[in-house]
Amino acid sequence: MAERTEDLAVALFGELFMADQLARARLSRALPKGMELSHFGVLNLLARIGDERTPAQLARAFHVTRGAMTNTLARLEWAGHVHIRPDWDDARRKFVSISPAGRAARDAALQAIVPMIAHTVSDLGEDRIRAALPVLRDLRLRFEEDEV
Repeated sequence: MAERTEDLAVALFGELFMADQLARARLSRALPKGMELSHFGVLNLLARIGDERTPAQLARAFHVTRGAMTNTLARLEWAGHVHIRPDWDDARRKFVSISPAGRAARDAALQAIVPMIAHTVSDLGEDRIRAALPVLRDLRLRFEEDEV
């Protein structure tokens, strides 16, 4: 019995890892020139929440190191996609917000990737995707619990 569970676990994670790798490669090719998935992720989060975040908060949200997030934010700032300002109450902290150019870049990226994603959902079937989402969400939540 334990062997079957272990085999199932290996098969599940093998499929998840391969699907993740293939999806990332496909999405990366569809993004506007110069935009990386990490850039899109940050812009998309900032656009959705509509508020500022600290680099540390963004690093936690994406489960990356502060150094990795600092690098991503520096590239986004250089491109004019985010504004980074000091925290007026604590000079050691900074706040990041999306710029109008960043919102436009995020919207352009969405226009490029949504048709591809929608086509995949259509091909697989909406009912199958709806059935898979709760399992995938539970997996994510389980791993998030382990991170804390």
